[in-house]
Amino acid sequence: MANKISARARIELEAEKLTEPIAAKHGVRIYDVEYVKEGSEYYLNIYIDKDGGVGILDCEAVSRELSDRLDEADLISDPYTLVVSSPGLGRTLTKDRHLQNSLGEKVEGKLFKPSAEIGGKEFEGILTAYDADAVMIEIEPAAVPSGKKKKGKTDQAAAPEGPRTVAVPRKDIAVLRLYLDI
Repeated sequence: MANKISARARIELEAEKLTEPIAAKHGVRIYDVEYVKEGSEYYLNIYIDKDGGVGILDCEAVSRELSDRLDEADLISDPYTLVVSSPGLGRTLTKDRHLQNSLGEKVEGKLFKPSAEIGGKEFEGILTAYDADAVMIEIEPAAVPSGKKKKGKTDQAAAPEGPRTVAVPRKDIAVLRLYLDI
């Protein structure tokens, strides 16, 4: 029995296939494709990237050619707005290719619910590895406030020395993106 995919996922896959040769022709690569509904409006967001970053002229060239291709393909029956843009500096990491290209980079994330291993819902650290089930993040130990030890606790309960690697289940991650130090 074949896997059924949602209409949204089908549109995203087909739009990516249509965009690939256009992106290559203009010297950019596809970072991500999203078909989303915001309020009563539908948007087909195409995020493109290239070494050194994309500019407005890159986005305009891809958008013009892709718009014609999408009209020919009649891929989307509802009225929608095509948006071609850069993924931005604090880009989200949602696909394996994003994770692969970000290995060794500092990332920040938020979980759906707090994790005892992380010490809350938010984390930041170095992305060291990933697999189908988890991402491995090298996290610096949390600072232990001085004079805050509870009665009867010893120094052994203090944060470990040096960074530690934590396996964060992908299903628990609400958002994971490149760290943006602003």
